[in-house]
Amino acid sequence: MGTIPVLKPSEVVAISLKLGFIEVRQCGSHKQFRNASGRCTTVPFHQGRDISPILLRQIAKDIDITLDEMLQFR
Repeated sequence: MGTIPVLKPSEVVAISLKLGFIEVRQCGSHKQFRNASGRCTTVPFHQGRDISPILLRQIAKDIDITLDEMLQFR
């Protein structure tokens, strides 16, 4: 993959849901997701702010898939 896209928080949430994660709680503007095997990640949901490529890579690492695999669910 050449460049890592900048995604909206709602896009990252949609990808997480497609990967079998459910929202377990929200603390302020951060939504926390968990799947059946216990993997979890947090997605910041700040008004007017996108998910940076660095944070997107960290979210993919948290849920133990590659960034390319994650972006296939877009």
